Amino acid sequence: MNRIVTITIAAALSSLAFAGVSRAESFGMNSAQGIEQTLRTFRGNDFNVEQVRNWHNLDDEKTGPRSAPERSSQAIRGIQASIDANRSLAHRLNNEGVDVRNIVNAEQAADGSLTFYVR
Repeated sequence: MNRIVTITIAAALSSLAFAGVSRAESFGMNSAQGIEQTLRTFRGNDFNVEQVRNWHNLDDEKTGPRSAPERSSQAIRGIQASIDANRSLAHRLNNEGVDVRNIVNAEQAADGSLTFYVR
């Protein structure tokens, strides 16, 4: 009986470990509302900053690899306001030399890290 309980507990713990990955890979995580919520609550240090590439010529040889899809001006303001609401994140970005007003997009990866796109 102890073996069955041990196996059941191990299986439950394994399921919990994968639950975080499943949540991060959901389709809504990078929607306007999803990324704004993530930015308001983000506490990690795992982020990088990239320059926006030409969105009109995705994946061509002149502009380099594909960038994040373009956001509407309203979505950009929402992203910036969400960062401003998270003082800790805003401070860390400022320490990296990033002006929040230059951020035009953000995406969360499956591992929970963030990429900020600046112009």
